[in-house]
Amino acid sequence: MLATKSFPVEAAGICEGGDNERALQCCTVASRCKEISCRICGATARLCFTSTILAKYDVAYYFCDNCGFLQTERPYWLDEAYADAIAAEDVDLVGRNLRMRRILTCLLPACFGRDATLLDLAGGYGLLTRLMRNNGMAFSWSDKHCANLFAKEYEWNDAHGPVTAATAFEVLEHLEDPLAFIRDALEKTSTRTLIFTTQLFEGTPPHPGKWSYYAPEAGQHIAFYQPRTLAHIAGLLGVNFYSRNGIHFLTALRLRARVLGILTGKLSHIVYVASRAALHLNLTIPRLLRA
Repeated sequence: MLATKSFPVEAAGICEGGDNERALQCCTVASRCKEISCRICGATARLCFTSTILAKYDVAYYFCDNCGFLQTERPYWLDEAYADAIAAEDVDLVGRNLRMRRILTCLLPACFGRDATLLDLAGGYGLLTRLMRNNGMAFSWSDKHCANLFAKEYEWNDAHGPVTAATAFEVLEHLEDPLAFIRDALEKTSTRTLIFTTQLFEGTPPHPGKWSYYAPEAGQHIAFYQPRTLAHIAGLLGVNFYSRNGIHFLTALRLRARVLGILTGKLSHIVYVASRAALHLNLTIPRLLRA
C-alpha cells in the first residue's frame, strides 16, 4: 500500500529550499514546510500531499496554482534513485522508442524537410538515435548520465554546431529545474524547437494511488505538468506551445494543429510507411505541418 498524506493549503512560512541539508532540516515529517517557491514561475507552491519514495523517504509534493506545476521538495534522494540511470521499472523503454520512431518519421520531414539535423537530449542507451538513423534522418545523441550502447558514432558535442530541433522524450519529469534545462538546451544547440513527451494532468493533482506516473518506487519523477504549465513555459521563452496525442512542441514556428493531430494519431501508421519510403528514395516531402 502506498503511504500518502494530504494537507490543507493554509498559509505558512515559505521555504526556498536551498541546499540539501537545509531542505532536509526544514521539510522533515515533524516540521513540514507548507509553502515553497515554484521552480518554474516563482509564485507560491503549497503543500498538496506527501508520498513514500523508494519505500523509505516521506516526500512532500507542492502545487502551484499560478502555473499548475507540481513539484517535490528538494530531491535529496536522487543519487540513490539513479544508482542505475534507467530504472528497472521502465519496462516500456523499447516500445516507447519504436513508437517515437514512427511518430518522428511522420513529423520531422513534414515540419523541417528531409535534411533536418536533430539532437536527442538525455538519449539513454541511444536506441532512438539508432532507429532514426536507420530511417535516414540525421540524429545525434547526448546524455550526461547514461551509457550510449547503440549510437556511439553519433555522439554530439558543442563543436558540432546548431541543430534544426532537439528532442527530449520522458525527460522533463526528471528535472529539478526544468526551465533552466530547456533554456540551456535551446541555447547550446542554437535551435528554437524542442519536441518532447511527458504525461500531463489537468486541474487538481491526481492522488498518488491513482496515477502511476508518480512512480515513487523508482524515485526519479520529481516534476509534473499541466498543459497550462507548458504554455506558461512557452510564454517565458517567447515561443509557441503545441500538444497533440502526448507529443509536445515548444517552438518559434507556427504549426498546423490539425495536421499535428493526424501525424501523431492513428493515421501515423499509414503516414509512416509513406514517409519512410520517401526518405529512402530521396523524394521531396512537403512541409505540411508548417502554417
